[in-house]
Amino acid sequence: MDFKQLIKSASLFFFFISFNYNSFSQKKYNYWNTNTQLINWRFVNQISNIKYSDLDNDGDPDVLYSTINDKISIAWIDDDDDMKYGDKEGDTDNDCLLIDRNNDNIFAGPFDFSIDWSDEDSDGIADIQLIVNNGGNKIRSYYDWSADYMYVFDDDKDGIMHFVDWNVILMKAWDHNGCCNFFEDYHGNSTFLKMHASSFRISDLRYNWENPFIFYDVDHDGYTEMAIRLVDTPIFRDSATASKFIFQNIDSNYDISFTKKIDYAAITWDLDNDNGPSNEFDFDMSLLFKGNGFSYEDQFHTFQKLKGLQPANSIMYDSRWREIDTLFFPDRSNALDLITTKGKWKECRLVFDEDDDCNRWERVEFYDPKDLYKIGTENGGLDHNKQSDAIGDRGEFDQDFSGKGSLYIGKFDGKLHLFGAEWGAWRIDQTAFSYQGFGGQYGRWGKNRLQIEPTKFALIKYEDTDNNGFIDFIKYDLDGDQSFEDSVSLITLGISDTYDLITTESLEFNKISKTFESQVNKNWGKAIEIKAIAEKYGINTNWYNFYLHPNSINQKYDFSFWLSFYLFRDLLDQSKLNKDIVLENKILYAYYSGDWSKLKL
Repeated sequence: MDFKQLIKSASLFFFFISFNYNSFSQKKYNYWNTNTQLINWRFVNQISNIKYSDLDNDGDPDVLYSTINDKISIAWIDDDDDMKYGDKEGDTDNDCLLIDRNNDNIFAGPFDFSIDWSDEDSDGIADIQLIVNNGGNKIRSYYDWSADYMYVFDDDKDGIMHFVDWNVILMKAWDHNGCCNFFEDYHGNSTFLKMHASSFRISDLRYNWENPFIFYDVDHDGYTEMAIRLVDTPIFRDSATASKFIFQNIDSNYDISFTKKIDYAAITWDLDNDNGPSNEFDFDMSLLFKGNGFSYEDQFHTFQKLKGLQPANSIMYDSRWREIDTLFFPDRSNALDLITTKGKWKECRLVFDEDDDCNRWERVEFYDPKDLYKIGTENGGLDHNKQSDAIGDRGEFDQDFSGKGSLYIGKFDGKLHLFGAEWGAWRIDQTAFSYQGFGGQYGRWGKNRLQIEPTKFALIKYEDTDNNGFIDFIKYDLDGDQSFEDSVSLITLGISDTYDLITTESLEFNKISKTFESQVNKNWGKAIEIKAIAEKYGINTNWYNFYLHPNSINQKYDFSFWLSFYLFRDLLDQSKLNKDIVLENKILYAYYSGDWSKLKL
């Protein structure tokens, strides 16, 4: 059946629902939570005109038809053959719900909403949930942000998967409780595959765009410590690419085809593992890999319950997602290894949430290698990406992938840096005044981020002037006038700008988090050492007592940097006032080399 041709007449539609059914009238009623101001978790709404269809003539119904809200036709398909006459809805372990949302007597067509459950291990609880949220029938040459084709795999068996607002019959994947306790299954161990497109626009539904997005609960506390996003950037059909589709023998009736290669990979970590109630997402650092990537055609997964009841497919405009039993995607066990060993990358980026104000579920969003000071969504600055923090993050850019994704810890600041980065910048937001939180452009939050976008902020720029992959030149604009008032060359100071590498083999969460915590403790010890030295040189350190009482790893990370920096600057100022050039050079060398031994009295 050509699913792109509309069903020729309403009589054909009613043929499918008229044979071999029982029906009963139902008194009109309003479910107590329909269109209240409370969250509408469940599908009930106002149900009427229930009818049944026994497709296999075994004496029990296989499809339950009804009407909701007095006008919208729906169909429950009984994929596990446990439906009974008298049931008012199907089940949510192995059935499928079709909603004719635009009321055109067509299921799973334009503007329709479908949701399918699969219980792979037959324990009575769904393991996979698919939402097919279709947009219109206009030919698409880009993402259709109003549409979703999205699988969720409940890897940790907590029973949480998609979140649907049943008042409007839409997936609301970004709604949350409190700061960042998302209703969608982003917490713990979970996996999803997603494309923003109508199913009938996609040439091969076994592949996907975000393919996959994986969440890791390493310590099994119910929260996500690490996430990986893999992307197969699709090919969109338009006049400019029509010949390309024909050349590749791709069915030109479809608007979207996948390359079957991962060309974008992002990894993010909650390095200090401080997520918890009211702070469910608190990622600290992300790495981005872009380029030719790797093929994932060999990464197939076959499922026993993914296929639906085939005789029921005839009532659907596009039933192809009910006819497949295999999906192609890297899984949680090998995704990191494929990124680091198989990927052919052309660039790498790092971002670090220095002001610790990011509560996004995906990652700390990346800065773009653009203008240092231009600010605002898609305005050509570091925060060009509307999901990034306006200020407060540190971004570094290896645009030729010379560093292969490795990291190092700079003795000049005790921070993780990206090996191979030609340059980087930190837009300082010491107090998280421009608070990011979840931010973003989704749903009720509007198109643009809500945080304050200040016109003035301090900035530190990092450069690799000798092209050896390590930062050796640091510039400061602390007054925010967009002019650097100070700079330091490690090479001029006689300080080595090479460090031990943290290679991609160490990007697994337990390894990188231990490295981070170990360095934070070293930074703290160094800060206390600098405090003692400053006091011996007559600096009143009591002004900075706030920084002496960290109550978390992140505070220790933050406080140790600022305590060290303030005392370093005070010592430097004092030496300049006294015109003691020898001492000034010793202080500079001590701070940027991390070796304060020559300043101990």
